[in-house]
Amino acid sequence: MQERSERTRRKLVHAGAEMFHRNGYANATLGGIAAFAGVTKGALYFHFASKDELAEAVQLRGRALLDETVRERLDAGLSPLQTLVDTTHWMARTLREEPAIPASFRLTKECAGLPQAGPDFHQIWLAAVCGLLRQARDAGELRADGRWESVESLVAAAASGIEAMAGTAMPYAELQRRVSALWSLLLPILVPEGAVRELRSDVPAPDLPACPAGGAPDHRYRTVCH
Repeated sequence: MQERSERTRRKLVHAGAEMFHRNGYANATLGGIAAFAGVTKGALYFHFASKDELAEAVQLRGRALLDETVRERLDAGLSPLQTLVDTTHWMARTLREEPAIPASFRLTKECAGLPQAGPDFHQIWLAAVCGLLRQARDAGELRADGRWESVESLVAAAASGIEAMAGTAMPYAELQRRVSALWSLLLPILVPEGAVRELRSDVPAPDLPACPAGGAPDHRYRTVCH
């Protein structure tokens, strides 16, 4: 029974993320979210007393996904700077694939200043970016020339721009190339001479999307194409 209840809750959070992402906070209705999840409104109210509670759960889901991807990469032995690069690629992909991420950004924008405003996902994203950058600095990965505030501001602005680019009609392949090009420019500025050879600016192979419609093989995609 508890496992079924947890499955229902996950379905509702996913459905809420989809509806908030597509329609915004004001236009998303609990009836529409319940229908999208394939459950009754009674089941929805069992888990969430209001739309505010569901919106907060969606944002907490977005934060958990971000925290998990950072932790997994650091635990795998990647350096803080490489983890930062890979996390920006992850963000570019999940903004298109995981509705909790774009929904979290949209909820932050639309509910800013309102009593029901939940976590500020822009601050959460920038805190993750700047936290990894500080770890990279403390690990000696960055140039030691006293430009910390300028470096942090530049990287924070670049990371914020990924969400803006993803919000356009830009195809994912182009977004991926732009994030790679961004790091190709930034890394030689950030790290000591010669150290850039130890870093990868392109999207890591596990984060490549599956084949596009039609299944045509493409070296840019994971080997799940047939």
